[in-house]
Amino acid sequence: MQRRGKFDYILLETTGLADPGAVASMFWVDSELGSDIYLDGIVSVVDAKHGLQHLTEEKPEGLINEASRQVALADLIIINKTDLVSEEELNKVRTSVRSINGLVKILETQRSRVDLSNVLDLHAFDSLSGVSLQKKLEHVKTTHAHLDKAIITVTFEVPGNIKEENLNLFIQNLLWEKNVKDKTGCTMDVIRLKGLVSIQGKSHQVIVQGVHELYDLEETSVAWKEGEKRTNRLVLIGRSLDKEIIKEVFIATVREERGNS
Repeated sequence: MQRRGKFDYILLETTGLADPGAVASMFWVDSELGSDIYLDGIVSVVDAKHGLQHLTEEKPEGLINEASRQVALADLIIINKTDLVSEEELNKVRTSVRSINGLVKILETQRSRVDLSNVLDLHAFDSLSGVSLQKKLEHVKTTHAHLDKAIITVTFEVPGNIKEENLNLFIQNLLWEKNVKDKTGCTMDVIRLKGLVSIQGKSHQVIVQGVHELYDLEETSVAWKEGEKRTNRLVLIGRSLDKEIIKEVFIATVREERGNS
């Protein structure tokens, strides 16, 4: 690392039980810090033969299935060893992955053979992902858990402009204070957050990114067109998520008038 200018990319492989979010947070740095290293994206590999067993494994109360968490945090999923399973088995793996992370891109391969152009330059954590994210958000749907308290994807859309300070309050209540609960009183645990929003006073769409307690807002290169209906689309991945409650809290928070103090 002391030989500056010699590295085009750094691929960091974690252990099978690692939490990618904790590792990613070390590299997801503000551009203002002047770091030469930036987080491009999180890639997870799912074994087509044994992946379903790991993804559906039930854990003791309070613990998150490690495989499910890795899928939830991923920007790209590579389903490997597809030649070792039937189409029916492969489809079950696809369905399980999609039920956890409705936003992720999926590649299928054998013997881990993947074109590097599909793995590198994902730009999953910067404003360059704004255009591709806009297209993805239009097709993402809320998923349903295969197991109780399993990780799912929730998405919703709210029209209009919102104040940045109110958006920050909503995100901080959700990620930091963790005071948003479902109908049973369980705290909603958000693992990954993505979205495009319309902030008052900004002419371009703003991308929202969140991993565990860490989040960021960044203006994209995508400008709102004159006469275009401004809207806010969010996708949340996590446990005990209730779409209607989250949407209600979002609307109540972003539309609340706040003083200048």
